[in-house]
Amino acid sequence: MIYITGDTHGRFERLGSRRCPAGPGDFVIICGDFGGLWDGSREENYWLRWLAEKPFTVLFVDGNHENFDMLGALPLCDWNGGSARRVADNIIWLCRGQVYEIDGISFFTMGGASSHDMEGGVLYPDDADFEKKRRKLNKLHVRYRVEHTSWWREELPSDEEMALGEQSLALAGNNVDVIITHCAPSSVQDMIGGAYAHDVLTDYLDRIRASCAFRAWFFGHYHRELSFDGRFFSPGERLLPLTDFL
Repeated sequence: MIYITGDTHGRFERLGSRRCPAGPGDFVIICGDFGGLWDGSREENYWLRWLAEKPFTVLFVDGNHENFDMLGALPLCDWNGGSARRVADNIIWLCRGQVYEIDGISFFTMGGASSHDMEGGVLYPDDADFEKKRRKLNKLHVRYRVEHTSWWREELPSDEEMALGEQSLALAGNNVDVIITHCAPSSVQDMIGGAYAHDVLTDYLDRIRASCAFRAWFFGHYHRELSFDGRFFSPGERLLPLTDFL
């Protein structure tokens, strides 16, 4: 069985035996903001060991709340037809622009999203006024991010990663069963509403929507259970069995 869920942000309680139906040989796919590699803390290492002991395989695409320095240091491997990076034997990052085959089902993956919950913008530690700006924002209780601490420019795919995605889909005949992303295409995001703006990635995903045949598209990022047009789904914190959608 393959199950799909939304953002975990380093909190994996839903994958415990009381809530998660996955068993030996099964897969759980997290639609971005995995968050299991963030600061190397004792708590983080506890949860990674806890996940590594599960009888199923945890797969994830990246979101915008990820430590890309830590993710980029993971060993690269070939996995089920695409390139991936391993956190542990049963914890695998499904990289951007890849097509994988899992139990006879084809998946296209493209992580990333724009951070929107930072009204104060990004602060850069090498800025001479860094401490002054941080104190001011803290005093005003304005949310902000710090580069290489709570924000990474790699949150959005590069031109090369997006081109790789188009090449991978072309090799698959622009036809896959499932698409896994963190954010939604611009046209779907418009239906979600809120403070989510179009960007280079959501527009790119709209082009993929128009050019690629698929049966179901799953995304995280919006922290809600959503469904559009019978093909676009946001699981929220639910664990959705893929068999219900194919």
